Amino acid sequence: MWTPHRYKFCPSCGAAVDYRVPADDNRERAVCSACEAIHYENPINVVGTLPFWEQGDQVQVLLCRRAIEPRHGFWTLPAGFLELGETSAQGAQRETDEEAGAQIELLPLYCLMNVVPVGQIHLYYRARLLSTEFKPGPETLEARLFHEHELPWDELAFRTVRETLRRFFEDRRLGRPYALHCADIS
Repeated sequence: MWTPHRYKFCPSCGAAVDYRVPADDNRERAVCSACEAIHYENPINVVGTLPFWEQGDQVQVLLCRRAIEPRHGFWTLPAGFLELGETSAQGAQRETDEEAGAQIELLPLYCLMNVVPVGQIHLYYRARLLSTEFKPGPETLEARLFHEHELPWDELAFRTVRETLRRFFEDRRLGRPYALHCADIS
């Protein structure tokens, strides 16, 4: 079961917080011992893209080799934390630019994955690459295209990346339209 990051002090007044079930609630919350403010701990949204390059019936996907922890040196789709003041689509586009320096046409949302053990929701949009020139940012060691048979499956950073790629290539093989995939990662 998920254990939330524990507040120790109230962000509103600085007093110690207690964990208890407030009146008219059904879950334990961080409640300030002084001002009684209730602080909710909610999942973090991770947004990114599944960038692809098509030439005829051939397709390649763009992966980035991580230059940061966690999973330094492993491959991932360009993704990161959604920032306040942006939509999930804007965040996915920003992360793709920051991590890969890739020019894309953002397509519809493709995968939504609930990663309950770490309190995250991962959202991946399909993205058509407009160019094969990349300018990786400081969080990326290299960005490159892979055909399905070249994918470094054992070197993928996260299970959500593996599951998104698996679904993408399966949809292509089966000639299925690209519909929204939802999954729970436990």
